[in-house]
Amino acid sequence: MNDTPGWASPGSAPSNGQEPGTSGPGEPADRPGAAQPSHPADRPGPQAPDPGSKWSKEQPPPAQWSAPSGPPSPGQEPPPPGTGWGGRPPGGYGNPPGPGGGHGGWGGQWAGPPPAAKPGVIPLRPLGVGEILDGAVSTMRTYWRTVLGIALAVAVVTEIIVILLQGFVLDEQTSAEALEDPNATLGELTRALGDALLSSSVIFLISLIGTVAATALLTTVTSRAVLGKPVTTGEAWRDARPRVLKLFGLIFLLLVIALGVAVAGAVPGILVTLAGAGAAGAALTVLGSMCTGVVALWLMVRFSLASPALMLEKQSIVKAMSRSAKLVRGAWWRVFGIQLLATIIANIVAAIVVIPFTFLAAALSGDGVGGFLDGTGDFGWTFLIISGIGSVIGSMITFPITAGVTVLLYIDQRIRREALDLELARAAGVQDYGSGTPDPSPGS
Repeated sequence: MNDTPGWASPGSAPSNGQEPGTSGPGEPADRPGAAQPSHPADRPGPQAPDPGSKWSKEQPPPAQWSAPSGPPSPGQEPPPPGTGWGGRPPGGYGNPPGPGGGHGGWGGQWAGPPPAAKPGVIPLRPLGVGEILDGAVSTMRTYWRTVLGIALAVAVVTEIIVILLQGFVLDEQTSAEALEDPNATLGELTRALGDALLSSSVIFLISLIGTVAATALLTTVTSRAVLGKPVTTGEAWRDARPRVLKLFGLIFLLLVIALGVAVAGAVPGILVTLAGAGAAGAALTVLGSMCTGVVALWLMVRFSLASPALMLEKQSIVKAMSRSAKLVRGAWWRVFGIQLLATIIANIVAAIVVIPFTFLAAALSGDGVGGFLDGTGDFGWTFLIISGIGSVIGSMITFPITAGVTVLLYIDQRIRREALDLELARAAGVQDYGSGTPDPSPGS
């Protein structure tokens, strides 16, 4: 089956599991991450192109620059200005070359790499952690009308549904009094836990649907922002609409996988508990759930780039999951760390907005702030509406950041493995891009 993905604007050959740091059809030898000689004298001359290579004819030429690590070899001249990674910048980097035409290390004619092309919110090269976070924030700041408009619309609709469910349905069925009663029977505790779980699950499901819808629309906005091309809310919706149902299917499948793995770990302990070994069964249940929870987390990070792959490459659900697994392979900790950092930052910023609204809502309803802190307050429509306004504002912040980081991580992994920067540069109209070797990532 043809596994060639398409990019909403640019397209690129798939990685096919190619690991970073290896040369071959999946990555040119002169791209960052490939093993290269550290001394100019050790670098081989230009090689004939590999007849089996699948790269385009516009791939970067063999690298002509490496950091000098000592005196030049006898008879070797430094490259003339304008070759390799760029000529000498205006004003030079240091002292002029010596009388014999040699170079004085970094103070001579050797120039640092030129800045990468940046038609949009990110430079077209492998990205550092700060550049990914900055790209997500820059997208929200540069295209704030579209980004905040989408986030506001989705957050308002989602919160209205949650408030109506809490006000008319969930509060009538949910009773947590038994959880605070030391004399409650096992049946009462079970019913109270079931009601609380039902309420939390319904709210989580509604919030998840809103998150999926926002992600679908903001993926299109972020992908255009990388090219420096604005997009309206209507254009984002028209582009994302054919893929929204598949995106819901993808999220549902990932939830089923995570829940199935987590429950599978608890089954042995539950069976032991039912057999009569209460303490041993409880311990086994906790241990099994922890172990399978780690496995579920590993799977979720492995498939975390499936959403942008599905939206931008027009892939099926299974193909999108496969693409995510290939892109994350060998970079699991990096992907996990960046997404965790983005989630923490977004939720801290959102909490700064949500917490004051929650205390204000508690002060204006029920038994006041004291009742809210004790968990004994009777909160009605006033509390739900005021706290809901805070949740809407918080969602306007979290939606763009988390969706933007996920999309930029996907783009970064494809730049590292598949030279997607060449396709992005052509789509953005960058002239003569690829005539030199892109500079390496400034960080991890």
